[in-house]
Amino acid sequence: MARRNERHRARRSTAGLISVALVMALAGFLLITNLRVNRTVTVTSDTAGLVAEREQLVTKLSGQINTLSEQINTLKDLTSASNTANDTDDAGSGTVLPAIEGPGVTVTLDDSPLWEQQVDQSGSSATINDYVVHQQDIEGVVNALWAGGAESMQIQDQRVLPTTAVRCVGNVLLLQGKKYSPPYKVSAIGPTQQMTAALDDSRTIQIYKRYVNTIGLGWSVETSDNLKFAKTTAVLQPLHYATEYKKD
Repeated sequence: MARRNERHRARRSTAGLISVALVMALAGFLLITNLRVNRTVTVTSDTAGLVAEREQLVTKLSGQINTLSEQINTLKDLTSASNTANDTDDAGSGTVLPAIEGPGVTVTLDDSPLWEQQVDQSGSSATINDYVVHQQDIEGVVNALWAGGAESMQIQDQRVLPTTAVRCVGNVLLLQGKKYSPPYKVSAIGPTQQMTAALDDSRTIQIYKRYVNTIGLGWSVETSDNLKFAKTTAVLQPLHYATEYKKD
């Protein structure tokens, strides 16, 4: 009986060693796999670095788009001679907005220099939003200039297109894949008197000016006899308009 018990214990010891070996082998395999994955995948919390990398990519792709757009326009010019006027007179089919110049207005908005004093040691303040330029402030300027007869517009260094959207995150402006910090400049070419009058009549801007007078938000309006906007890629699609439906 004693020998049989010893053999039983020996079998159990052997099975235990095999199980331990398998577990160790599996753990080693998982460790090696994890190391290999970490060599190719880098996790980073550097948000600013990621944004800068994306901006570089946007700039690179924009340059490629500009080059291709120039080639498309060249081909259109070469083929337009054989087309009729109805075929070529299409304002919505171009890929590049031409350069433009003329009299205009430039509006500059800026954060109040007092905003840093409103931030407590934890980096927050209940009233900090009152001291910075917001998305609706920029949109108010854009809408007023259009209402005043603006023919063409530029925000910062980018022409305003039909697809342009003004978006702000905190006090950073996001515009067509790029980010901008204040001061913000909105320029428009058109009738200067009508545009400045539209700025004065805007309810949104009237509210903004109250903060200019009380807490020092930045605001200036300059007129020019000759503003210049460089050409830019537009990639416009032909425009289609709704028509009245008539029953037979």
